[in-house]
Amino acid sequence: MEIFHISAECYPMAKVGGLADVVGALPKYQTNAGHDVRVVVPCYDTKFRRENDFDCVHWGSVKLGNFNFPFSVLKETTNKLGYELYLIEIDELFNRPNVYGYEDDIERFLSFQIATLDWILARETVPDVINCHDHHTGVIPFLIKYAFKYESINTVKTVITIHNGLYQGWFGFDKLHYLPEFDLIHIGFLEWNNSLNSLAVAIKCAHAVTTVSPSYLNEINISANGLEDLFNSVRYKSKGILNGIDIEVWDPLKDSMITENYSIDTFEKGKQKNKEMLCEQFELDPTKPLFSFIGRLFEEKGGDLLPQASALALSENFENINVLILGSGNSVIEEQLLQLRNDYIGNYNVFIGYNEELAHLIYAGSDYILMPSRVEPCGLNQMYALRYGTVPIVRRTGGLRDTVIDFGDNGNGICHDQASVGDICYSINRAVKLYDDKINFNKIVKKGMATDHSWERVCQEYIEIYNLIIEKNEI
Repeated sequence: MEIFHISAECYPMAKVGGLADVVGALPKYQTNAGHDVRVVVPCYDTKFRRENDFDCVHWGSVKLGNFNFPFSVLKETTNKLGYELYLIEIDELFNRPNVYGYEDDIERFLSFQIATLDWILARETVPDVINCHDHHTGVIPFLIKYAFKYESINTVKTVITIHNGLYQGWFGFDKLHYLPEFDLIHIGFLEWNNSLNSLAVAIKCAHAVTTVSPSYLNEINISANGLEDLFNSVRYKSKGILNGIDIEVWDPLKDSMITENYSIDTFEKGKQKNKEMLCEQFELDPTKPLFSFIGRLFEEKGGDLLPQASALALSENFENINVLILGSGNSVIEEQLLQLRNDYIGNYNVFIGYNEELAHLIYAGSDYILMPSRVEPCGLNQMYALRYGTVPIVRRTGGLRDTVIDFGDNGNGICHDQASVGDICYSINRAVKLYDDKINFNKIVKKGMATDHSWERVCQEYIEIYNLIIEKNEI
């Protein structure tokens, strides 16, 4: 089967969040399963783009209303990622350091989608399935079905995978002329709540809809930033598939980014060595339990709760805990977290920004990972933490509910129900007591490290959906 994954992100080419990790890993495991897999992302000005070799395999021009943008399709020459990686190069729109956050993002990602389809149209073979990821690729299912230009490939089956339904790619009718010509009788597929909505388009037009966890599929039928009725109407073609993690990249026994490698049999010594390195780097005490956070500092992730929760937990347990934050996002939250350093010297530190190598060391050296998310469609951090023997402390939502069970219920982590400072601190207090009970603490660590969140299992669920829509046009 020939499969195309089309996405705004793909690790290690371009990463903002978990979307990149999924698109960077799932295709590799589908390739290992014997399928012909290609990944297509925009050509940003990133370190990976600059340090690797690419061949130009196609070129053309994207027409976006009255604008024409020359584009090239670049193929990574070595297949070093385990699949074929292609970049859509549109210098005027994508030769920039950041993935998102520009005033012309609508123009950028519409041009990316059109250029990708133009290239597919020009190829000698037609893919069996195109798996689109999030709203940045949401117009593709509509264009394949209804744009006159792509009539010869309108038999291609499409899937939309929703990593985060809060962001939907809205744009006004004044930009309708950017799209290739289609019969206006079909304009209803583009509209939702008086605007053009890229995610709604994909949900309506794709042959299948997947979310990145079963619980998130249930949640978006109740709360989906205005798309609740639409999600309910397509439940018949929807399935929640829990993400996996790349156990080749995330392996404490082989990870070159950490200080000491270890396995489930040697984790006590190995984690302690990594903890000592981490605590030395951030001036913390390696004899105390280390609570860490890795992620974006926004309300969605509970980032706004971290300053007060950290201060309260440290005040209550000043002699007993360390707190370390790695992240970036809301400037107010960043400043609040930075200010705490002066109040809790030796027990608290923060790194504003993102550093992949540091993230690996934090997973390896921490005792607990905090995930107080308000919204977490799947979550990968808790899976990385479990793999590295770090106990996740999570709010029960989305994929966190599907992957972390409270140790009081014979599970692998610590859970709470509310995104609140009180619930976070209560969980931290429970964690401090657990840490002092080394026999039970180590039992929970081992249970987490033994959990199978590999992509082999997940990959087959996607293949089953592809086969169903190819054979029956539905799932």
